Amino acid sequence: MGMTIAEKIFKSHLVDEPFSGTRVLKLDVVMCHEITTPIAIADLMERKKDRVFDTGKIKAVIDHVTPSKDSKTATQAKMLRDWARRHAIPNFFDIGANGVCHALFPEKGYIRPGYTVIMGDSHTCTHGAFGAFAAGVGTTDLEVGILKGVCAFRDPKTIRINLNGKLPKGVYAKDVILHVIGKLTVNGATDRVMEFRGAVVDAMTMESRMTLCNMAIEAGGTSGICMPDGVTVDYLWPFINKEYAGKEAALADFKKWWSDEDATYDRVVDIDVSSLEPVVTFGYKPDQVKTIGDIAGTPVDQVYLGSCTNGRLEDLRIAAAILKGKKIAPSVRAILSPATPKIYSDALNEGLIAIFMDAGFCVTNPTCGACLGMSNGVLAEGEVCASTTNRNFMGRMGKGGMVHLMSPATSAATAIEGKIADPRKYL
Repeated sequence: MGMTIAEKIFKSHLVDEPFSGTRVLKLDVVMCHEITTPIAIADLMERKKDRVFDTGKIKAVIDHVTPSKDSKTATQAKMLRDWARRHAIPNFFDIGANGVCHALFPEKGYIRPGYTVIMGDSHTCTHGAFGAFAAGVGTTDLEVGILKGVCAFRDPKTIRINLNGKLPKGVYAKDVILHVIGKLTVNGATDRVMEFRGAVVDAMTMESRMTLCNMAIEAGGTSGICMPDGVTVDYLWPFINKEYAGKEAALADFKKWWSDEDATYDRVVDIDVSSLEPVVTFGYKPDQVKTIGDIAGTPVDQVYLGSCTNGRLEDLRIAAAILKGKKIAPSVRAILSPATPKIYSDALNEGLIAIFMDAGFCVTNPTCGACLGMSNGVLAEGEVCASTTNRNFMGRMGKGGMVHLMSPATSAATAIEGKIADPRKYL
């Protein structure tokens, strides 16, 4: 019987099976940030187990509230900083070098096909775009990962999502994943791996694939995953070129992880995107989606462009193309947070930052702050935000605030009009 990519990764990393259906896997990467990791650090210290299984496999960053906004967040940052220094962790990114973890770490080449990856962050599933099994975990699992380099998971059941057709003008990866979540519901992929396949995925950039996988958790998925192909090879080539004779050899090696043709799936979902329109969330769950025609005209107070979902250079280019030569509506404030220093620098060199600033955007340093309502774009009670982030829970970006999730293109059009707007008229 054939295996899925997730099953192949599990088999190759299996350390133990303490109970039927529970697999303990060896970890390739353990990622850490200043919100969830300090709790694990404190507990390890209390247990006199302040050790790290492999400093080279730990990747740490201060990204959620940066620079720190108060004494509490400064203490969290200090705990992570002191821990990284104490253990001489080489891949620690402090203020100035830091960026949003799920954009920064792929950009550094830390994720490879076939890897197992954990982090105390639910959007760790982003890294499945590279053909890795990547999952967010709780504090206890993170502790064990840091100390022992292993983590326990249930047998991976997979939902295969075939994305066929061709994306229409004005429709992007964010629209696709919101549409998928709308079909599956927020519980539809619980305890499942979401395997994205089809011509649409094959044609996507790595940035777009990361957007897809990033929101797998919003359907309940443990991880999102794509087959590693030539696009993956090209993205990783600067980091792997000494490991292979050429790109063809790298691709041949990556293909060993591909799901077998006769693999068994828990469910197969076929979606033709050819007639898909831009979509936007309403309400307080990511599966509550409407097409742009059904929600256009809804007033907003703030537009936010950034996050681990849509803060990459591709996203900034899309939004800037719409905003060029235009001004945001006087009734809104607009915030841009490029996801990493490199993205910020590249956008600056390309003239994109000037376009945003000329349009009236406030441009901030790379940070997760606004997405979870902690800094750099928090909403007041009753305010509405058009956002390229990944969650629209009640109070997510500020107590009593409402969040409408959308693509960078739709957010740019919305900023111009001061109300949710169809981006296609600007393309």
